[in-house]
Amino acid sequence: MIKDIVTYPSPLSVEYATDVRTFNENLFALIDDLKDTMKENNLDGLAAFQIGSYYNVVVVKDENGEFLELINPRLISHSGSVTTEETTAYYPGKTVPITRYESISIVYQDRDAKDKTLKASGELAIVIQRKIDYTFGATFIQRMDKEQKERFELSLEYGVDIGTADYCPTTFKRDKIITVINITMILMALNFLVSLFLSDETLLTQLWEYQLYASFGVLGLNVIYFFYAQYEGKQYTSCTSCQIGNIIGTATISLIKLSVLMVLSYMFLKP
Repeated sequence: MIKDIVTYPSPLSVEYATDVRTFNENLFALIDDLKDTMKENNLDGLAAFQIGSYYNVVVVKDENGEFLELINPRLISHSGSVTTEETTAYYPGKTVPITRYESISIVYQDRDAKDKTLKASGELAIVIQRKIDYTFGATFIQRMDKEQKERFELSLEYGVDIGTADYCPTTFKRDKIITVINITMILMALNFLVSLFLSDETLLTQLWEYQLYASFGVLGLNVIYFFYAQYEGKQYTSCTSCQIGNIIGTATISLIKLSVLMVLSYMFLKP
């Protein structure tokens, strides 16, 4: 019988699958449902979790397109790694690069409750790993690093495919320029505060020169930031509407801070 596949945002049935202990007609009916659902949706693998069952059962297609019935599968060894573009029925229309083991060995039971082993590599190994993830209540999102996960969650919110579109990330390389600018201005502010407690004209002159050269550096960095930020922003098609406003705002605030510091320095430090 063809079953509905659980899709996001509906949660998976439980946190982890229950091992099959009774091999009876109910189990065989579940396996048949998995096969029928795979055929209907043209899938290469399906876990019982994906149709709302809590049993540890996975069905995949091998290299010849034949069904492999994996009951209580366990990954026992692996080697190598490979990154491929993955899709999953739980997140329809989403494609992401995921790194998995290139070759694996698993143990499982067949429908006669006999213990079996299987070695797989390539696409079959990847499919099996994807389906075993489901038996632990997980999807490929648990395989992502922090930045990739944040981008994927944004894709779920805004409906853009991470694998086919550029994203407006939460951090940019240009942020490093702002960090340098801020550190420089903090040093300038400390330099100014120290000068308030000094009376030696020679030392005050040296401090003024430092402020002057540092201000030129900050001004130059702001120019670099402004143009590089625009270049970097054009690399992400999904957030160009907000780029120029943020860039101008950041540069303007930085220049205002610099201006205040230099006015105060001119008043108190300049010989």
